[in-house]
Amino acid sequence: MFSAYTKRALGAVSTTTNSIISNVFTRPTTTRPSLLPLTAVRFASNFSPKRTKYRKAHKGKIPIPIGGSTKGTTVEFGDYGLRIKEGARLTARQLTAVHNALRRKIKPVKGSQLWMRVFPDVPVSSKGNEVRMGKGKGSFDYWACRVPINRIIFEIAGMRKEIAKEAFRLVSYKLPVKVEMVERGAKPIVGAGYIAPPVTNTVKEAAVKEVTKPSA
Repeated sequence: MFSAYTKRALGAVSTTTNSIISNVFTRPTTTRPSLLPLTAVRFASNFSPKRTKYRKAHKGKIPIPIGGSTKGTTVEFGDYGLRIKEGARLTARQLTAVHNALRRKIKPVKGSQLWMRVFPDVPVSSKGNEVRMGKGKGSFDYWACRVPINRIIFEIAGMRKEIAKEAFRLVSYKLPVKVEMVERGAKPIVGAGYIAPPVTNTVKEAAVKEVTKPSA
């Protein structure tokens, strides 16, 4: 009834029609992108050591210089420095905030430079609220560093004194301790910076009389 050529043409038409119908009634299979886990990191910071010997560390104490060392109390690299007046444990998040604020303030000044004299390398762990005693040490929480009193933590250079003073004033609100601005060439501070009051002649005479007082 039909020739071979006609049969082949009718077969091709029916195959095309069937594929069109199947595409219309078939739900497209699209692969959804996998959702990334939403994990919030507490005390997130860009400053952290590449590797440490131990995962956790003791809380420790802030060292108090009682000898004659003047290490870290003067400006060594820049023209102006930020010195803390109290010993403190500064977290990586606080140092990051100070670093970003300083960089943002001095960036418009051509040739400005920035140095950070301390680095958070002490792992601090913590436990949740209302947790019973025992069960081992808490999990890692954030990085911190112990900074003694009268230490330079940041230095800047390549700008006028007014700009440096304003930059340090802005970042002082981001630190939990009192700070001061120090220029290059300032005298170093020995030990903890305590200077005993001078002994006057009146005090010496009173001490001598107390020693030579005849016993009854």
